[in-house]
Amino acid sequence: MLSLYRPGNGILHRMPAGPKLLLLLVLVLAVSLLPSLWWAAGAAATTTVAAYALAGLDDGMLGMRELARQTIALRWLIVVTLGAQLIFLGPEPAVANTARVTCAVLLAGLLALTTRVSALLDAVERGLRPLERLHVDSGRAAVLLTVTLTTVPVLARLAGEVREAQRARGARPGVRFFAVPFLILSLKHADQLGEALSARGVR
Repeated sequence: MLSLYRPGNGILHRMPAGPKLLLLLVLVLAVSLLPSLWWAAGAAATTTVAAYALAGLDDGMLGMRELARQTIALRWLIVVTLGAQLIFLGPEPAVANTARVTCAVLLAGLLALTTRVSALLDAVERGLRPLERLHVDSGRAAVLLTVTLTTVPVLARLAGEVREAQRARGARPGVRFFAVPFLILSLKHADQLGEALSARGVR
C-alpha cells in the first residue's frame, strides 16, 4: 500500500500510534473550532508550523521543507476555498476559514508522515475493540478510518509527482494534461489498496 511515511527519530515518530492519533485529532479539532478572525488564522498557522518543527521529519529544515511541500500540494484547495469565501463572506472570515481548513489538513497529514500504515491500523483496531459488544466489526471500521486518514495526503503526493514529471518533460500546464496521468496513478493506487486489503482478509 502506498504510504507517505518518512522514517525519523522525532517526537511524533517515537510516540505510539494510538496516543499520537488522539493528539493530532485534538489539534485538528482545536484548529477547526477557532473563530473566523484574523488572529485565528495566525494561531492555526503557528500551531501547524510548531507541529512540523517538533515532528522530526529530518528534511534538513526542521520540517519546514516538508510543510512547504504539503502546502503547495494543497494550493488548489486553498485557492478555491479562499476565492469562494472572499466573494460571499469578506476578507477576514475568508482568510481565517481557509487557514483553519488548510492547517487541519496539514496536521492530519502528519499522522501519515510519522506513522506506518500497519501501526496505525493496529492502533485504531485496538481502540475500537470495545465496540464489538455492540456488534461493530472493529477490523473493518479500523480499515475504513485508516484509509480515510491516509488517502488525502497520498493523493496530494500523487498530484505533486504528476506536476514534477510534467515540468521535467517541459509539458504545458493545463487541466487536460494533468487530469489523465493523475487519474491513472489514482486508479493504480486504488488497485494497490484493494490488494493490500485483500491480503489482510478484508472483503
